[in-house]
Amino acid sequence: MKIICIGRNYADHIAELHNATPAAPVIFMKPETALLQRNQPFFIPAFSQDIHHEIELVLRVSKNGRHIDEQFAHTYFDAIGLGIDFTARDLQSELKKQGLPWELAKAFDGSAPVSEQFIPATEFADLANINFRLEANGSRRQSSNSSLMLHPFAKIIAFVSQYITLKQGDLIFTGTPAGVAAVQAGDELVGFIEDQEMLRLRVR
Repeated sequence: MKIICIGRNYADHIAELHNATPAAPVIFMKPETALLQRNQPFFIPAFSQDIHHEIELVLRVSKNGRHIDEQFAHTYFDAIGLGIDFTARDLQSELKKQGLPWELAKAFDGSAPVSEQFIPATEFADLANINFRLEANGSRRQSSNSSLMLHPFAKIIAFVSQYITLKQGDLIFTGTPAGVAAVQAGDELVGFIEDQEMLRLRVR
């Protein structure tokens, strides 16, 4: 199982970090050891003083595929969950300044909490109209809709599969909207798809 992530996929998030808008999806990966499930707590790593939450819709790949045509991409995932892409923003900024990869800031242990529950894709009336949000300590931090993605689900799957073979069980984080912010020990983060609670975790 691998975790494939899409960066810079919401215009408002691109703007808040003062990044350039990419013409094609920005891809990075997290190892299986980044996965955090069963609402386990997230422990702030000692190497960062600025860990940010990034809430994202997550696709669960349902069958193997490569060089997938965009018109058939919807048949390669069967369910949608919710995840948090924890990012060591201070470390990421330093790596970017040096022109180095982001993995140390993105792929560390426990950096990818994912909901245990995934909602079957067939239960959504419109995959291009899914609301999701993240609350921190009872206050809304991030909120968006899948219609605002620069690269929708089908394009993401088609693009990734031109370079990386997708395998059943892989997870694809589809990008985060604006509102990313630092977490502190003691924070409680709760994520929703529509009004359904999908994940809840404590920061320690």
